[in-house]
Amino acid sequence: MAKQRILLVDDHEVVRLGLKALLGHHSQFDVVGEAVNAKEAVEQVERLRPDIVLMDIRLPGASGIEACEEITHKFPETRVVMLTSYAEDEMLFSAIRAGASGYVLKQIAGDDLIRALEAVGRGEALLDTAVTQRVFQEVRRAVREEEASAFANLSQQERHVLLLVSEGKTNREIAKALFLGEGTVRNYVSSILSKLGVSNRAEAAAYAVEHNLRDYL
Repeated sequence: MAKQRILLVDDHEVVRLGLKALLGHHSQFDVVGEAVNAKEAVEQVERLRPDIVLMDIRLPGASGIEACEEITHKFPETRVVMLTSYAEDEMLFSAIRAGASGYVLKQIAGDDLIRALEAVGRGEALLDTAVTQRVFQEVRRAVREEEASAFANLSQQERHVLLLVSEGKTNREIAKALFLGEGTVRNYVSSILSKLGVSNRAEAAAYAVEHNLRDYL
């Protein structure tokens, strides 16, 4: 199996020396270069074309996140693993948006870092266990916000009408359940279809189920 060529990026020499010594004990890795800031990191990637860049988020001048974004855009075959001392949510999500393949804390044990780099080398995405739960929480929050926004233009009464439409109720049945006239229900249904941008009751019903309407009544 070919060695994974690694570029180390950190403005602290002691950190680079420690990482280089650790990786030097594992024959599957070859540290091909080092950089101390974002600009130098991008230049070294262009020159050396490493398989993996192991890079500190906090760098003098431009951040590691900015460097990551540029590297993953210009050299998509190179994977970037962000290394940081702090599990900061905003940095974590910024790193993910920038295209990082991994995000690990500097407190990580040496063997765990090796396994993380091996995983990234296989094309896997990896997060430090200390921040994984935060990602899932953020994803769940984003999903709920998206679902809620799906019904933002509907009044509460329209949501109740839509729920009954999704249950297969006729206009007469909906009118009876909500103590409305059939004509009023028809108007509600017409408004709902227009606001949701769908063509018929079946599409409206599918939309309601897909976006979990019951959670927003």
